[in-house]
Amino acid sequence: MKKIICFFRTFLISMLLLSGGAVLAPPTVGAADTVPDFGSMEAERSMELLYAEQFSVDYYEGGYALITIKEGGRFLVVPDGLPVPENLDADIAVIRKPLQNIYLVATSAMDLFCALDGTDAIGLSGTDASGWYVEKAREEMENGNILYAGKYSAPDYELILSKGCDLAIESTMIYHSPEVKEKLESFGIPVLVERSSYETHPLGRTEWLKLYSVLLGKGEQAEELFAEQAEKLEAVSSEENTGKTVAFFYISSNGYVNVRKSSDYVAKMIELAGGKYIFDDLGDSENALSTMNMQMEEFYAKAKDADYLIYNSTIDGELYTLDELFAKSNLLKDFKAVQNGNVYCTGKNLFQETMGLGTMIADIHTMLTSETGADEFTYMHRLK
Repeated sequence: MKKIICFFRTFLISMLLLSGGAVLAPPTVGAADTVPDFGSMEAERSMELLYAEQFSVDYYEGGYALITIKEGGRFLVVPDGLPVPENLDADIAVIRKPLQNIYLVATSAMDLFCALDGTDAIGLSGTDASGWYVEKAREEMENGNILYAGKYSAPDYELILSKGCDLAIESTMIYHSPEVKEKLESFGIPVLVERSSYETHPLGRTEWLKLYSVLLGKGEQAEELFAEQAEKLEAVSSEENTGKTVAFFYISSNGYVNVRKSSDYVAKMIELAGGKYIFDDLGDSENALSTMNMQMEEFYAKAKDADYLIYNSTIDGELYTLDELFAKSNLLKDFKAVQNGNVYCTGKNLFQETMGLGTMIADIHTMLTSETGADEFTYMHRLK
């Protein structure tokens, strides 16, 4: 009997993949006697947000919640056992609770799920175990609790369907492969494109924790966790700006220097920590790209006298010594920060650990205010 069932399931999936036909949504399980009419439903309150501007949440009677993502659509979160309202607007996708097999592709979201003890809702990942710097995520994949289901542009549709995927959380990279988004939606899988990278305030990114708490039913926990990061920011932002300048960069394999634009959240973190980003008028804020490349000679001219250098380890790995830095360019030996011993490198975990942005601001503040050159940080270290 089991063989027959497995054969039938595989056959069904194969037919769906070949035909591109939609999977019918599971039948509504209604605890209520009547199905509510969405047109007559009124929001009771809205989620309070301090920094995030890319999403909002409205709460309705019965525990329904409407998530609106800027330029990313609307999603009605339906409580377990309650029916989907009638006359739902055509642009609203339905997310049914409880969630058990999320296909998580947006790497910045994983740390927020981990913080909420919500990894049991994730069954599939768009990053394999070796690509995770979030320890909990790597452990879950190594233990087989979360399976690799292919990157955003090449998902394993058969695995995704066989696992009964109930939601795909994608980064904006999915817009480079729109056919993938359309395919997932044709199978009845709602696709939520998270836009935390568009938040201008660093803690706006962390505040996406509250959105995911709606999916997991952990609102109070999210408020407490977010408050901890906000308190770290308040502790340093209340002090006077040091006036010290900071360059944040990495050197690409072809010799270009990649730097953050002045409007980027990293530049904002430096400012909030009490420093001054050395490139204060760099780049077009209307352009979605947060970084830009420049010739080493241009970087030398603008950053030679910066008080501090922070090397971004995201692309080519962490540096630990000044000699490793000089191997990338001998011109760096002339920099003021190098001569004063004020050169640091971020850990590769920084940009995946969205919950740590308040801590990173505190790290930068410690760097700026330490008279002897501090060595104890959470997300960066000083080059020797």
